Amino acid sequence: MTSKMDIEFSEREQHILKLLVDHYIAEGQPVGSRTLSRMPGIDISAASVRNVMGDLEQMGLLKSPHTSAGRIPTSKAWRVFVDTMLEVRQLDDKTISEFRTALDPSLSEQNLVKTASSYLSGFTRMAGMVTVPKHEGKAIQQVEFLPLSDRRILAILIMNDNEVQNRIIRVDRDYRKDELEAFSRQLNAEYLGKSLQEVRDSLREDLQNSRDAMSKSMQFMIDIAGEVFVDSGHEQDDNDNMIVAGETNLMRHADLSNMETLKELFDAFHSKRDIYHLLEQCLSADGVQIFIGRESGYDALGECSLVTAPYETDGKVLGVLGVVGPKRMAYDQVIPVVDIASKLLSAALNSRT
Repeated sequence: MTSKMDIEFSEREQHILKLLVDHYIAEGQPVGSRTLSRMPGIDISAASVRNVMGDLEQMGLLKSPHTSAGRIPTSKAWRVFVDTMLEVRQLDDKTISEFRTALDPSLSEQNLVKTASSYLSGFTRMAGMVTVPKHEGKAIQQVEFLPLSDRRILAILIMNDNEVQNRIIRVDRDYRKDELEAFSRQLNAEYLGKSLQEVRDSLREDLQNSRDAMSKSMQFMIDIAGEVFVDSGHEQDDNDNMIVAGETNLMRHADLSNMETLKELFDAFHSKRDIYHLLEQCLSADGVQIFIGRESGYDALGECSLVTAPYETDGKVLGVLGVVGPKRMAYDQVIPVVDIASKLLSAALNSRT
């Protein structure tokens, strides 16, 4: 969720909370009342600041990580800060130009997605993620099958934008090369120019209508249809639907130094399933979305924030990109990076259509 919270603040409480959050982002250490009392714009004593901090703690906005006098923001405070106090910076022209150059429209779609993920990670020093575009409408130009060992077959799909997709499937027996070549010729003759979903649906319809009368070759094609002709947004494994870069960057953040926290987070990255499903929820949202802590609904992200934005071509959302890092992130810098990344990736993909 990214809705704003209704909390009654005095101007003094707002000012002290913003100073504390800003200082915590910069220094990464619990902030004490004496430190705050010395900051510009504070015209009250350290004791009075301590009282205000106590009020903020009662509101659920501050907490003490240990026995020190310092306080750090809670997830609730981060949400208030992002929604009501944050001043987002503009990216400098040099950074935008570098990103635009890297997202060269002459690159394949897959390489554009990988580049976007890498640049998000590089700019933010956190983990960058991009969901792979859905391809319901892409037409097949050519299909080839090659035999592999251990009853496996390599399916090579060439799409209408010259993108090549390779998929390894398992079968119940070994097939000779000439058999697979015959299957390829038949598929290419009957289904050239159709989308993956159209091929799959057509084959399954044939299966339902006349399975008993089918030739062995058609039987083979139908049996593997559910594995080969699966479009990226539906039955394909979630690990193939998202590109993640820079997971190890998270180890550098003290907020995520707890080994159990890191283990849960890396397990989530390894499967990618939870994070992918979360990003998919953002497809219908406009602009940048921010999930703080357990707002994501996933325990593995309890100490993290996720900043996302959708990307599109011709007004149709293709996927979502984003950054995951500690809640103590420089939101004023991360938000514009994610925002411009979504716009530049959209522009690069539009230039290819």
